[in-house]
Amino acid sequence: MVFNSLAFIAFFAVVLALHAIPFRWTTKKINLLVASYLFYAAWNPPFVILLWISTVVDWFAAQQLVRAQRPLVRRAWMLLSVVANLGMLGYFKYGHFLLENFSAAMAAIGVHYVPPTWDIVLPVGISFYTFATLSYTLDVYLHRAVPANRFLDYALFVTFFPHLVAGPIMRPTELVPQFEQPHKASADQLRFGLVLMTLGLFQKIVLADSFLAGVAEAIYDTDQAPGTLDAWIGTLAFSGQIFCDFAGYSTTAIGAAMCLGFAMPDNFRFPYAAIGFSDFWRRWHITLSSWLRDYLYIPLGGNRHGAARTYLALMATMLLGGLWHGASWTFVVWGGLHGLYLSGERALRTHFAGYRPGPGMLLALGLLTYVLINVTWVFFRAHSFGKAWDVLRGMAGGNGAATPILPMVSLVTTALIVGGLVFAHWLMRRHTLESMLQRAPAVALSTGLGVMVFAIVIAQGTGNAFIYFQF
Repeated sequence: MVFNSLAFIAFFAVVLALHAIPFRWTTKKINLLVASYLFYAAWNPPFVILLWISTVVDWFAAQQLVRAQRPLVRRAWMLLSVVANLGMLGYFKYGHFLLENFSAAMAAIGVHYVPPTWDIVLPVGISFYTFATLSYTLDVYLHRAVPANRFLDYALFVTFFPHLVAGPIMRPTELVPQFEQPHKASADQLRFGLVLMTLGLFQKIVLADSFLAGVAEAIYDTDQAPGTLDAWIGTLAFSGQIFCDFAGYSTTAIGAAMCLGFAMPDNFRFPYAAIGFSDFWRRWHITLSSWLRDYLYIPLGGNRHGAARTYLALMATMLLGGLWHGASWTFVVWGGLHGLYLSGERALRTHFAGYRPGPGMLLALGLLTYVLINVTWVFFRAHSFGKAWDVLRGMAGGNGAATPILPMVSLVTTALIVGGLVFAHWLMRRHTLESMLQRAPAVALSTGLGVMVFAIVIAQGTGNAFIYFQF
């Protein structure tokens, strides 16, 4: 069930109504748990079994981690959780990828190997709930958190429908304590939550799906090599599409949780106004970047063991972060480019430690960051390296004889929407979305919401799945 569907509107109305009835708190939590399973089962009911396996294994492992006295036993329970979670993720998400590469490696040494057909459907959201459940047992193992007191609270943390499929990636310490006490949205929380949901759906249905997706598809889903203008506009369209799609999902999810009285962390903070790549990752998919920092970068050594080890940890973290997004070498290259960017930025900061750029230089560095981020989006969006090279060559002016692909109306609307998006990010780069909405005059906010609702109704959308569902 996707947020941008009539089925979800009906589902959410029933959930809100049930949550408002003065049942006992335990009954309300059971209602939310059942609703979350129904929300997930709408895609493929058998995959609910995977959720149950992940929930039971990690709950039991965390309980045993507390009871175990010997370090070796504790490590064994932690490894059981890691193997169970990463095993399911590896089987469903990377099985075909591994077989393909094994077959290619055999062919390279002259061995003909035909892998078996791999007709496995990827369970939606498995990468997100795997990271959420892993953080539970790892935090208990590292003594950063204590296990949940009730199985119901933990099961609801894993399956709570606003964050289940595409994040934000929650930590148990952020959500489990909220389930221990009765939560009901105040009138202000309900209004604010509905405002966030409207904004998120506007980003997804109107901007991402109705205006930008078609432009990106026209460039990336064709065999024709694009010229310079088409290549840049197609890539800029994708940069706007993926932001509006994913930030739209996160904003809707945070709004839905708020309508029920729960708080979830920000996942985006105006990333296209980033100055530098470390700044970008503090603003883009914040819950993933903090997860990678805490559970990969720091355990790999972080910046505690000299420059060489720091660069190695950065590259390994970003390469694995790229692979987390998709079982394809194009995603690995996308992550590798970010690793190189972060390493280069760190080297420059060390070399020019005393340099303090002025406003003009900060703006130039911000624009350079945005351009280089768009280069990485080429590998993220292209289905093959051949297509990525086609687009990059076009962006560099190397497809001089290319026939124009995009009509003038697409060029103009994409330039206006993406230009407006980047401009808005720069205007609000020192604030949060919540603070900006709270400070907006009531008349302007009401008018803006009215326009968004009207645009959503007019656009209607086709119920396209969110891009990050495939991850």
